[in-house]
Amino acid sequence: MLKPEQPIGIFDSGVGGLTVASAIKQLLPGEKMIYFGDTAHLPYGDKSTDTIIRYSRHIADFLMEKGIKVLLIACNTASAVAHNELVRYLGNRVHIVNVIDPAVDFITSQYPHEKVGVIGTKGTIKSGTYERKILEKDRGIEVSSLATPLFVPMIEEGFVYDDISNAIIRAYLSEESLRDIKSLILGCTHYPIIKNQIRKFFNFSVDVVDSANVVASYLKNILEENQLLNTGRKPEHVFYVSDYTEYFEAIARMFFEERLNLARKNIWNES
Repeated sequence: MLKPEQPIGIFDSGVGGLTVASAIKQLLPGEKMIYFGDTAHLPYGDKSTDTIIRYSRHIADFLMEKGIKVLLIACNTASAVAHNELVRYLGNRVHIVNVIDPAVDFITSQYPHEKVGVIGTKGTIKSGTYERKILEKDRGIEVSSLATPLFVPMIEEGFVYDDISNAIIRAYLSEESLRDIKSLILGCTHYPIIKNQIRKFFNFSVDVVDSANVVASYLKNILEENQLLNTGRKPEHVFYVSDYTEYFEAIARMFFEERLNLARKNIWNES
């Protein structure tokens, strides 16, 4: 039986999921998080479906060994292509949350019958998951999807708030298909790091929606409904990466403003 004191397991291909982890920390300060950033294999967006599912199952096994009560897929690409497989694989042993469904619920409730945009990795956009799920809830919404594959490596390499990132953002978001959108879903958890630059590109006239706060609220509801909310003392979070990078640690410290328990963990080739 799952218990409130068990941790929340979170995984992403790199630093992007830290935006979700940070929102959870703010909203649910009593919850311990165990984070796995698969930095050795990023980005997931250009990987095949079979490869992403294989990575996701392997990481899920690792986090399950840590006794988690929730598995949060903090990667849009993995959410799009591996969520259903993980539900089948893990069954009812753990609650599984992805980052797409909460964003879809928000958009369909706030922007009925409007034109909305979605940007993400090639894998997320090619899957069509956002568009399909939005239209299932509201056939009147017009969805314009655009793959922006350079955003993740740009962010992971630290090119933010500079001329390079602004040029790449401008090149993508000038796409005609995004004209007249009312809202833009950031369909990758890396993208909130450049949210303000994106908002500025649209002259702050478009509601730029990142899933971090939406997912945190969604998670809180699940924990409360299942009597799993931990209201105990401030926990010590644990962060694992499959390949250590200084940038990951720098971004993690920026979000968490505290000394991190960061460890490199090769879960694919243990000696």
